[in-house]
Amino acid sequence: MPQTEKVAISLPIELMRRLERSRKKTGETRSAFIRRSLERAFEESDKKRKIQAYVEGYRKHPETIEEIAQSQAAAELLASEPW
Repeated sequence: MPQTEKVAISLPIELMRRLERSRKKTGETRSAFIRRSLERAFEESDKKRKIQAYVEGYRKHPETIEEIAQSQAAAELLASEPW
């Protein structure tokens, strides 16, 4: 098991109530529920950052007319295959 560290946090009452209702539905402990929620939040944040980097990269280096034509030709060729 990976090393763990205990933390104490303060939550507004309504947020705590929502946490309890949700974690009871999943059968998780508070620690497991909060850990999973944090992992999901970090994954979503990382995904958004990667998407933004992709968009910025595409804006700096968009496809050329030749690349578009090549991808269209490849799509037509693949569409004619009897998959």
